[in-house]
Amino acid sequence: MTSISSPKFRTQKTAFYVLLTYIFFQLSAFLLILIPGLKDFLLGFIDAPNANDQLTILSGWWSTISFGLAFIISFALIQTNKQFWDIFKGEKASISASIGWGIIGFFLVFLGQTIGAYIEMALGIDYGSENTEAIMNITKVAPIMILATVVFGPVLEELVFRRVIFGSIIKNYNFWISSVISAIFFAAIHMDFSHILLYTICGMIFAFLYYKTKRLLTSIVAHMLLNGFVTFLQMNADKFQQIVDNAPK
Repeated sequence: MTSISSPKFRTQKTAFYVLLTYIFFQLSAFLLILIPGLKDFLLGFIDAPNANDQLTILSGWWSTISFGLAFIISFALIQTNKQFWDIFKGEKASISASIGWGIIGFFLVFLGQTIGAYIEMALGIDYGSENTEAIMNITKVAPIMILATVVFGPVLEELVFRRVIFGSIIKNYNFWISSVISAIFFAAIHMDFSHILLYTICGMIFAFLYYKTKRLLTSIVAHMLLNGFVTFLQMNADKFQQIVDNAPK
């Protein structure tokens, strides 16, 4: 039985608080509905051509500030527990090696997504993620959303799904069981169940990168690069289409 004063219990408690912080801020948009007058009050500060753009801008700022607060609170909680990162036995990879594996991981995830997309198309599932499309629609109107998508989001998701969930499960089970379970949770939180295979593949590769180097930095780098790459492509899709249309036939 684990004593409440033991380092193990303190680490579990910290992980639980980090998870609660993530869940609270992930669902915090419901406050706009639950608190009377809050949405209208905030919309009063937003100057936009129409009501739809106002709501979109509010959504972008709310998501970014929520993720930013979750980021600050989570790392404040972690600072109180020096054992929080001690999950794997053995020496951790160097910072440079971890970043290098993160870059490699970006290409691994990209390859995994490509394979997953072919499998989905073979099963009759349409290409394109509704979750990604919704985020990009917000980002085009409220560019501040890039911070949430490329910086705060990847860090928080790796912290929760790789360190908290995967890191907790792997203490009692092997890599495959731990990575699959954590990846399914990762896929589910994106609320895009038609593409659950793609998200699960990504989650398992991120877990492998963390497991390989024993540093969460690795999966964070890969995740940031992936989100940044997708955001760049989506934000400049019209320009790329013009280049294609103007290319010599």
